[in-house]
Amino acid sequence: MSSAIEQLAANVNLSTFQKAEDLKKRIWFTLAVLVVYRLGAYIPLPGINPLIIQEFVRSNAGGILGILDMFSGGSIGRMTIFALNIMPYISSSIIVQLMTSISPQLEALKKEGEVGRRKLNQYTRYGTVLLAMVQSYGIAAGLEKIQGTTGLAVLDPGFIFRLSTVVTLTGSTLFIMWLGEQITSRGIGNGISLIIYAGIVANLPHAVFSTFELGRQGALSAVLILGILVMVAAVIGYVVFMERAQRKILIQYPKRQVTVNMPAVAQTTHLPLKLNSAGVIPPIFASSLLLLPATITGFAGSTGSVDSIMGKIGVIFSHGHPVYMICFASLIIFFAFFYTALMFNPNETAENLRKAGNYIPGVRPGKTTADYLDYVLTRLTVVGAIYLVSICLIPELILSRVSLPFYFGGTTILIVVSVTMETITQIQSHLLAHQYEGLIKKAKAKGKM
Repeated sequence: MSSAIEQLAANVNLSTFQKAEDLKKRIWFTLAVLVVYRLGAYIPLPGINPLIIQEFVRSNAGGILGILDMFSGGSIGRMTIFALNIMPYISSSIIVQLMTSISPQLEALKKEGEVGRRKLNQYTRYGTVLLAMVQSYGIAAGLEKIQGTTGLAVLDPGFIFRLSTVVTLTGSTLFIMWLGEQITSRGIGNGISLIIYAGIVANLPHAVFSTFELGRQGALSAVLILGILVMVAAVIGYVVFMERAQRKILIQYPKRQVTVNMPAVAQTTHLPLKLNSAGVIPPIFASSLLLLPATITGFAGSTGSVDSIMGKIGVIFSHGHPVYMICFASLIIFFAFFYTALMFNPNETAENLRKAGNYIPGVRPGKTTADYLDYVLTRLTVVGAIYLVSICLIPELILSRVSLPFYFGGTTILIVVSVTMETITQIQSHLLAHQYEGLIKKAKAKGKM
């Protein structure tokens, strides 16, 4: 079976793109929104000294601040108005989705269709505002404690600075959330994923240049740089292979008589179940939750001290620490099962098959089918969770022993590769829809002749 990239290369040429006006508008709109997002990543917060902030973040590039800077597209290193990025929205989404499985009222809203979905989205936005205000206040308080070689990072610390920082960062987070929603509705693909993707990709040229520069200066050996390149290529191939892996369950249609003289023929199809049904959501959710406590310790400047509670938290959430690795792996496994359960309901699928008269050969319709689907999905999710943990933790173990001038993790490659494949699939679906529309118009034109 050919991949989405191969199908796109086989069915698409320049003339196809030129005729697909709606697709071109969506692509240009998405690019324009991403340009706006990147411009905001260069507007500094009012009342700070950017040079001292860069000096502080550069000294902690391999730690938690490096991870934050990677997800924010460099906004943390420059301490811009987009420093919080989209993380408060992701954290709020986690909380709301967890509450839907706990609260009967929210679960009832989830089952109400479009009306319930809008209500849950509204709750998610409220949670985003609350989390953004709390995190932005923590950042403001932390910035006032940062001191560089030439003075304090904040020019005029106090209530006015904290208030302006909270308002600026919270408003910017809501603006990014709105940009993501606009990409989803009027652009290509999932807007939130593309915003995170744009932030990561924007830092790649600088990371590559700095790595080769250190190699030229002799700080990094050529063998180490070659090993990093080989590892990145191997991880990309591993991600592509596992993301395309799926289990096809045979579905039997009832026998249908095509003509009077021909006997009834049973038709078959397949129900594809992906090995990793949750996609990049588990690593993103796990990273978001682990970054919540680490944000405060990072800006408090106590990550390297064990004399206080904040310092101990900073040490625990450092690369290669056993507690951090166990928490990260546990959260990835939990969200892999949790999000898969949200995306696929075996009971609902079995009921739909029964109502349509379809069945799985050798499995009785109804509850037996639901149990069989749940059994298969659970086994796939176990393998998918192990795959996600291996992708995210192996680079973490390497980083704990190798010093790099930037943060590099399996989550980064997983997001970049997965979002790229998803975007290509979206483009392909739009092109196929355009081709079908053209065939329908031609058929109607011939019918009128």
